[in-house]
Amino acid sequence: MRVGLYGGSFNPAHAGHRHVSRLALRRLALDRVWWLVSPGNPLKDRSHLPETAARAAGARAVAADPRIAVTDFEAALGIRYTVETLSWLTDRHPEVRFVWIMGADSLATFHRWGGWRTIAARMPFAVIDRPGYTLRAMASPAARALATSRLDEIAAPTLAGRAPPAWVFLHGPRSSLSSTALRAGAVPGRPGATNRD
Repeated sequence: MRVGLYGGSFNPAHAGHRHVSRLALRRLALDRVWWLVSPGNPLKDRSHLPETAARAAGARAVAADPRIAVTDFEAALGIRYTVETLSWLTDRHPEVRFVWIMGADSLATFHRWGGWRTIAARMPFAVIDRPGYTLRAMASPAARALATSRLDEIAAPTLAGRAPPAWVFLHGPRSSLSSTALRAGAVPGRPGATNRD
């Protein structure tokens, strides 16, 4: 089983999340993608964040694909950091080949994540290009530090079977949908629209 892990606040989930997941399923030759609805990003303000269960319910309604599963187990286990989540999953499911999925906006700030080097050493990861982040992501401290572990895009279908550190940057159709913009009532493509979180 080859499973992509796509974490985030999903506040709210939208078609852009589904677009990224379907792109990852196809380009990385995955069997499933799991949406990990987090209790909240430690790097962001969580004071107005809806309950995890409510966001997970919204994500299930949006996923609309039998290959996409939605879970909020991190909240039940009291997990706050991605590095803890990945350790928990790989320890309990050694038979599964996991791939971490993140947007280019996340790669741009990856060096600020708790245990980011451990994440890269534990699991291969794929970066999905995002409008406005292509160059910033590739110039980020994490991208530079892990440059020798980057695969050519043509090797993306082999990523799940690679020993970490290994990662790939996937270009392709990009969604301009944004949870931040949706919360603010902005329309993608118009002033006020921002990138998806």
